[in-house]
Parts: sequence; structure tokens; C-alpha cells
Amino acid sequence: MKQHLVKIKSIRHITHDVLQIVTEKPDQYDYTPGQATEIAINKDGWKDKKRPFTFTCLPNNNFLEFTIKTYPSHKGVTNEFLKLKKDDELIVHDVFGAIAYKGEGVFIAGGAGVTPFICIFRYLQSKNKISGNKLIFANKTKKDIILSDEFKELLGKNFINILSDEKVDKYAHGQITASFLKSHIDGSAKKFYVCGPPPMMEAIKKQLATLEVDENAIIVEEI
Repeated sequence: MKQHLVKIKSIRHITHDVLQIVTEKPDQYDYTPGQATEIAINKDGWKDKKRPFTFTCLPNNNFLEFTIKTYPSHKGVTNEFLKLKKDDELIVHDVFGAIAYKGEGVFIAGGAGVTPFICIFRYLQSKNKISGNKLIFANKTKKDIILSDEFKELLGKNFINILSDEKVDKYAHGQITASFLKSHIDGSAKKFYVCGPPPMMEAIKKQLATLEVDENAIIVEEI
């Protein structure tokens, strides 16, 4: 497996627990929107601790961007990211397949599971092909919503939020259910893209099955 050493160009919080990390881009390093790589930190004790993260910048950008939810209590790689600064180095590896865009549809994300969709929506916007797509985004609280303003700008009324742990005006409350999905899905939806914690993805697949959605129309993240 090929490795590339890249310097961090910028690192900042975009929510209370999500970092946006921008790095150099290796020469001839290509990927398609929705794909990912494994990243390690180029520091003693961390070089072999690889974790998968999705690219959130466009493939033609001259940098790499990653949008990473951190878990300080785990004392793992993402907690170590919180200690990094500009010019620190990361090790990026080969690109591997994840969710790929296969036509307009409904995107269903839980928390950090939205990251493959960031690149896909940005790419579609760059090609003027975002119309007809919808994002249903489940989070615990309003402050957990990643890139809320950007999604509102990209999708307008097709950006639908549901919060499990907080009641907020104009936001749905609770869990994603079959009836909730049915109320936001019209007959024109051709594809369903699902990414989030494994239990959530399994639940969504079952709910879509009860709505008689063809299994072949469901694209599931399988990192």
C-alpha cells in the first residue's frame, strides 16, 4: 500500500466536535466524490494507527480536505488530531471505494456519516446537477449539524433535519422511522444513499424495504 506524507495547511473547528483539516495533495492523487482513504499521524506511536476518512473537497482541488468528528473520550486518533497544528504531517494511503453517485435521489445520513455526501453535493453543484436531490440528516442536537449553512444553500427545502435529543422549532424531533421517510419521499426518488452508524444503516434499509423500495436502489456506505 502506497503512503504519502502531507503537511497540514489549515485545521479548524466547524462544530464543537468536528474538525476541518486541509492538507497538501500528492501528485497524481485522484479519487471520485464519495471515496475515502486511511490516514495516520506522522508522529511516534501514531504512524501505524490508520483510520478511514472521506475526502470532502472536490477532486480537482489542489489540496485535500477532511471533515472529521472527534471523540476525545476515546483517547484515540481523533483525539490526537485535536493536538495538531499547521505544518504537522499526516500519512495518507491509497484511495478506496465507498459511496458513489449513481443518479439523483434521497441521501440519508446520521452524524459524521454525512461526510461522503459533502463531496458529492459539492461536485453536483459544480456541474449544476444538484437539483432533484434531497438530504435527510439525523443528529442528536442542532449544534451537532455539520455544515448546516452550506447544506441550506445547496439544497434549500430539500435539506431536512431530525434531532433525537433536542426539540427545536422547525426541526423534526425523534428517530427516522418508515413514516417519517414516507412523508419526505415522493415517487420520483430513484436512488437512496445511506451512511451513518451501522445500526442506523440497517434500520434505514429495513424501513425502506417496508416502503417497497427496491434493494438495488439502496446505496450503502461500506467502509
